[in-house]
Amino acid sequence: MTTSSSELGDVKFLTVAEVAEMMRVSKMTVYRLVHAGDLPAIRFGRSFRVPESAVAVALKNHIADTA
Repeated sequence: MTTSSSELGDVKFLTVAEVAEMMRVSKMTVYRLVHAGDLPAIRFGRSFRVPESAVAVALKNHIADTA
């Protein structure tokens, strides 16, 4: 799979703290979601970055599951 640099430039990555704030959960909950594979993330050194679009999909899926 090849990805052009313009596609990567359009992706906004969020920190675990930013994701936790958006989802209104603790940072530990975000780490659990990442480690369980329920929330895709990229590891940079010792920290994780989560694509903003993945957070939107996770929230949308959760809302659909609870409705």
